[in-house]
Amino acid sequence: MNVTLRQLRVFESVARHLSFTRASEELFLTQPAVSMQIKQLEGQVGLPLFEQLGKRIYLTEAGRELVGFARRIMRELREAQLVMEELQGLNRGRLGVAVATTANYFATHLLAAFSRRNPGVSFSLDVTNREGLLRLLMENERDVVIMGQPPEGQELVADAFMANPLVVIANPDHPLTREHDIPPERLQNELFVVRERGSGTRVAMERFFARQGVQLQSEMEMSSNEALKQAVQAGLGLGLVSQHTLAMELSLGCLAILDVVGFPIQRQWYVVHRAGKRLSPVAAEFRRFVLEEAEDHWQLPQQPTDSSA
Repeated sequence: MNVTLRQLRVFESVARHLSFTRASEELFLTQPAVSMQIKQLEGQVGLPLFEQLGKRIYLTEAGRELVGFARRIMRELREAQLVMEELQGLNRGRLGVAVATTANYFATHLLAAFSRRNPGVSFSLDVTNREGLLRLLMENERDVVIMGQPPEGQELVADAFMANPLVVIANPDHPLTREHDIPPERLQNELFVVRERGSGTRVAMERFFARQGVQLQSEMEMSSNEALKQAVQAGLGLGLVSQHTLAMELSLGCLAILDVVGFPIQRQWYVVHRAGKRLSPVAAEFRRFVLEEAEDHWQLPQQPTDSSA
């Protein structure tokens, strides 16, 4: 078979997403270009690799066999790249980082500081939800990941490097902004805007209020912190977010942190990689930088003292 690496990369992406559209977005190719690469690969293999049933595509038996070989080849190429980068040291190299959507508020500041110190290093940044981060880790697609509490029972190396306090937010005109030491049960009759199910923030919120015996009213679900904050700012309800996401809103006075007993919920940010993964010199140095210097390059946003008077 006269198969090219480009064809294998395209095939692996389509097989992982089971979508030509999502593969084209990931690879920055047009959908016709992706389809052409798959058609050429099928011509080389001599067998169909995908079949379409209704609106969905599935791997054929040949496709399931080939995707294992494709992924092993991609892993070997990444190992070869690591060896070459080790020979080059920190003067050159590429860093692949993935971060939780909430962590992106400070991760770009960390990457900028690291880049200024190591100008020869290029990097790629993926911003995705918890499910996406775990997939990238399991498939060894990125060097390191920045996320909240990683799951137990996975073959991961995870080290905490910075506090991640979760706070209750409201529109500044909400009556509760003028109160102190608000009991959690006072919030039972308030409408909450919440993140999607599976979000680390939502899991922490539900666990806290369940321990307090409080059942929240939540009729609005948002898939991003920005949408949630805008809904709270518009007066559609209260919300729970990481304090790291509030730098602009607190400085402008368009959101307020409520003084609720038991808050903030204290969590941690972690820098994570797969156990046994061979980190390149660049990735190892970035991990050290995050663990030892993150708080030197990012300060937790604070609510102005006069806003709670």
